[in-house]
Amino acid sequence: MLAGDIPAKQLKMVQAWIEIHKEELFVDWELAVSGEQPFRIAPLQ
Repeated sequence: MLAGDIPAKQLKMVQAWIEIHKEELFVDWELAVSGEQPFRIAPLQ
């Protein structure tokens, strides 16, 4: 997070989602950097 704040409960949920989807996020980052369309990543349920 670059600026602002988020309630602790929501922050923990986001951090859990990131951990679950870490590999997918890295792949999507590489696609985006190369100008390609990233894949959709499932939301936390």
